[in-house]
Amino acid sequence: MQSTRCFKSFKPSLLCLTACITQNMYADTETMSSVQQLPTITITATRTNTDWLETPASVYRIEQENHQNNLGVNLSETLTGVPGLQLNNRENYAQDLQLSMRGFGARSTFGVRGIRLYVDGIPATMPDGQGQTSNIDLSSLDHIEVLGGPFSSLYGNSSGGTILTTTKEGQGPDSIELGYAGGSHNKGRADIILQGGAENPHQPSYVISSSYFDTDGYREHSAARKALSNAKLTWNLEDGSKVNWVVNYVDIKADDPQGLTREQWQADPKQQVPFLKQFDVRKEINQSQTGLTWHKPINDQNELYSMLYLGHREVMQYQSIPITTQLNPRHAGGVIDFSRDYYGTDFRWTGKDLLPNTRFSVGLAFDAMDEDRQGYENFILENNKPHYGVKGKLRRDENNRLWNLDPYLQASWQFLPTWHVDTGLRYSNVHYESQDHYISVANGDDSGQRDYQKVLPSAALTWEITPQLTTYVSYAQGFETPTFTEMAYPTVGTSGINFSLKPSSSDNYELGLKTKNTLGNFTAAVFQSNTQDDIVSAGNIDGRATFQNADKTLRQGLELSWSRKLWRDLTAQASYSYLDAIFDADIPNADPQKVVQRGNAIPGVARNQAYATLAWQPETGLNAGIDIRYMDKIYVDDINSDVAPSYSVTSANIGYVWKNNDWKMRTYARIDNLFDKNYVGSVIVNDGNGRFFEPADGLNWSAGLSLTKIF
Repeated sequence: MQSTRCFKSFKPSLLCLTACITQNMYADTETMSSVQQLPTITITATRTNTDWLETPASVYRIEQENHQNNLGVNLSETLTGVPGLQLNNRENYAQDLQLSMRGFGARSTFGVRGIRLYVDGIPATMPDGQGQTSNIDLSSLDHIEVLGGPFSSLYGNSSGGTILTTTKEGQGPDSIELGYAGGSHNKGRADIILQGGAENPHQPSYVISSSYFDTDGYREHSAARKALSNAKLTWNLEDGSKVNWVVNYVDIKADDPQGLTREQWQADPKQQVPFLKQFDVRKEINQSQTGLTWHKPINDQNELYSMLYLGHREVMQYQSIPITTQLNPRHAGGVIDFSRDYYGTDFRWTGKDLLPNTRFSVGLAFDAMDEDRQGYENFILENNKPHYGVKGKLRRDENNRLWNLDPYLQASWQFLPTWHVDTGLRYSNVHYESQDHYISVANGDDSGQRDYQKVLPSAALTWEITPQLTTYVSYAQGFETPTFTEMAYPTVGTSGINFSLKPSSSDNYELGLKTKNTLGNFTAAVFQSNTQDDIVSAGNIDGRATFQNADKTLRQGLELSWSRKLWRDLTAQASYSYLDAIFDADIPNADPQKVVQRGNAIPGVARNQAYATLAWQPETGLNAGIDIRYMDKIYVDDINSDVAPSYSVTSANIGYVWKNNDWKMRTYARIDNLFDKNYVGSVIVNDGNGRFFEPADGLNWSAGLSLTKIF
C-alpha cells in the first residue's frame, strides 16, 4: 500500500512539472529558436524513424564515439547512465553481464532474459527469449538505442525492454586502424578495423573488425579469453534500396569463480571457495551468425523491409555438483553440452499518407530454433576416486525445437496539428517441443510439447505542447515465455523439461515528458507494470537454476534524465531512476520460513540508481571525463534475508587525439573505482548455498593506443 501511494504521488508531481516547464517554454520559445537551431536526434527503435522529441516512449540514443576512452570489451562501458537500465559487471566472463530494465530480467543467473537484443536489425536474442551481449563488437559500433516501457511490446515475446545496436557504415577512402589496450589483472585487447566507402552504387561500403582479449581475472579462477570478429557490407543501390549484410563470430573460454557468502566476501573478495576448486568450473562458447536486411522505397508512399538471419551456437559448461548428487539416476550430470541452430525472417510493408497524416506498417516475423542438449557427469572414477573437471558418462540427451510466427500491425495518425496517436497490435504464437532420447529403467521418457499464444495491443497519445516540449501517455500488454534453459530442470525432481512453467503477461502504463531546448535535453517518466505469472527464480543450488511462476508482481517508478553541452566541447549528463519492484501476492511453500510474503522486494533489483558525468570531448586534442555512479542496496533472495549493500563508484579518464593528413592517433588512460570501493557487483539470486555475492573489482586501470592510416 505504501508503494502504491508513492506511485500515485508521482503523477501530480509530474503534471506540476509539465505545467511549470510549459509556462516557461511559451514565454521563451521565440527567443530560444532565434538563438540556436538544436540538432535532430532520430530514433528508429519504434520503427517510425521519428525525432526523439516526438517519440512516445522512453528511448535513449547513445553515441559510441563518446565512449572511446575504454577497454572496449563490455556494454557496461557504454550503457552507463541510461535511466531504468541496471547493468551489472560481475567480473565473470563465463556468465556475461547481468542486465535488467525496470526490473525485467533481474532473475537471470547468466545471459539476458526479458529484454530483446538486436545488432543491425538482426536478433541477438534467441527465439526462446535468451540473449547475450558477448557478440556485440564495440570497436565497430556506431550507436545504441535503448527502448523501455510499453512500446517494447512491438518486438513481441520477452520484450520488457529492447536494446538495438548499430554498426558503423564504411565511409570515404579505405583505412586501417590498429589498436592495443591493457590494464589491471593482465588485461590485454588487440584489435584491427578495416573500412571504406563505396565509389558507385554497385559497390559495397564495408567495415571489418576483429579483436582478441584475454585476462587473468580479478578473482581466483576467473581467467578468460575472447576472440570476436564482425563485418558489415552496405549497398546503396540506384533504385533507392539499401542492403546490409552482417557477419559475426565470437569464441569465448572463461573460468567461473562463482559466488561467495557474505563472510567470504568480507574476508577476501578475490577468493574462490576452496571446496569448488576441484570442479574446475568453466564455460566455452562458440557462436557464428549472419543476417541480411533489405529496405526498398517503392515510391513516396510505400516502402518494403525484409530481414533474414541464421546462426549456430555451441556451449560447454562444467558445474560444481558433488558426485553423490550426480549419481542419482534421474540427475542430468554436471556438464552441460548443447548446440543450437537458429534462424528467422521479418518482412513488413509501410504506407505513408495513404490517408491524411497517417502511417501504417504490416509485418510478419518468424523465428525458429533447433537445439541438441546433452548432459554428462563432471567426473571420471580413477581407482574408485572421482576426478572432476572432465566429461564423464552421458546422463541426458534430448532435442528441443521452438518456433514462433508473429503477425503485427503498427499505425500512426496525426489527427490534429499538435496531437498524434500511435497504436500497435501483435499476435505472438510460440511452440515448444522436446524429444527425450535418454530413456532407461530409472529415467523415463520426458518428451513433451507446449504452445503459448498472446495478443499484444499497444497505444500511445502524444501532445506537442510547444515545438520544444511534448508529453505522452502509453499502454501496452507484454508477454514473456520461459526459455529452454529455464525449463531445463523441474522444481520437484532432478530431470526432465519443466513444461508446467507458464508464460508471464503484463499490463504496462507510462506517462512521460520530454523537452529539448538551450537548457539541454530533459526527460521524465512515471510508469507501472502489473505482471501475472511472473517467471521468478525457484532456487539455485550446485550450479542448477530452477524457476517458478509468481502469481502477481508489481513494478512502478520514476525515471529522469538530463544532458547538455555546457560550453564549446564541455558536456554534462545526469540521470536518476526509482523502481519499486515487489511481489504483489504470496508465494506459498511447505516450509513456513520460505514463504514469500506479499510486499517483499523482487531480488536483484536496486530501488534507486543515479549517475552523473562531466566530459571535455573535442574532435582533436586533449579530452577528459569524470563520472560517478550510485547503486542502491539489492536483495539477494525472495524472502529478503540479506542484501548487497549500496555503493558509489567514481571513474576518471583522459585521452589525446592527433590528426595529420592521412594519419590519426588516439591514446587514452582511465581509472575505474577511483577510491577503491569494496562492493558487490552483482548477486546470484536465490542461491541455495548462500553464495549470493559476486564481488566487483577494486581500483583498476587501463590504457590504450590506436593508429589509423587512410589510403
